[in-house]
Amino acid sequence: MPDDGVLSQNYIQDGRSFNLRVHEARAYGAEWQRTLAHFNSQRLRPSLPTFDWRTQLEHDTDLRLHEGEWVEYERFAIAKSLDAVPRDPDTFLEGFEALRESGPGQNDRLFPYLAQDATFPQMCWFIAQEMAGEAGFDDLVALTQIKLSTQAKLELARNYWDEMGRGHEEAMHGPMLERIAAALGVQSAIGDTVPESLALANMMVALATNRRYAFQSLGALGVIEMTSPTRVGFVDRGLARLGVAPRARQYYKIHATLDVKHSAAWNREVLRSIVTLDPSAAPALFEGALLRLRLGQRCYERYRREFGI
Repeated sequence: MPDDGVLSQNYIQDGRSFNLRVHEARAYGAEWQRTLAHFNSQRLRPSLPTFDWRTQLEHDTDLRLHEGEWVEYERFAIAKSLDAVPRDPDTFLEGFEALRESGPGQNDRLFPYLAQDATFPQMCWFIAQEMAGEAGFDDLVALTQIKLSTQAKLELARNYWDEMGRGHEEAMHGPMLERIAAALGVQSAIGDTVPESLALANMMVALATNRRYAFQSLGALGVIEMTSPTRVGFVDRGLARLGVAPRARQYYKIHATLDVKHSAAWNREVLRSIVTLDPSAAPALFEGALLRLRLGQRCYERYRREFGI
């Protein structure tokens, strides 16, 4: 969270002044994040034309303006961290990959706790929160790849194909997550989800659905691939300790290994290639990674408070 010295400021954008304390309250407020989560669920769902489309569009525009102000608040809070982001492709990649160990929320003690000590009810609560914070990696990739350069688009296509089980429903990653929820008897609902988890999903949707944040979305998705193997490995061990069957744990087992391969290809074929073509995109890619890691860190801190650790 930004310190009080930052939050007490106003900042100017497009000739408008924004009070950061107002946006802090929105960013951490359950009502706002639940409203945005319901909006995202509605706006991404296929639907049919209606006669009140104009009223709906006006409503959506208002929400998207508030969404944009929230994203800008989060961007403002980390702006100084981007001053030294290198524009050379190899140096940039070294800095990006260093986030695996040094980024916000990395090596959080929540995950060893899940592996070694969490009770069955605690694990169920954690899975429910994670499901609510899951924006659908496959859909985010599909939304982000629009009009990218050929090399980056091809790698995202390969990644998407893996997410889709290479054409086999049983191997699709989304249904795998649903299987673990069914095995645990977990039901995820927006109203039962902590705002930190909703904010994580809402930010990923905001980055992927607004083309002005396309590079931030690529950085955020890339850092997920890079940092998830260690975390999901801990969760898988915790589920095994609690007696959850291997098939039900498949989502976590596969991501503990497959994402290592995905990350290496993403960093090389997507991030490095984009910085090579357009060095000015480097800070935006790095910014997206930091946004995702900071919001993840807030989730871990909230989960630990829930567990009293």
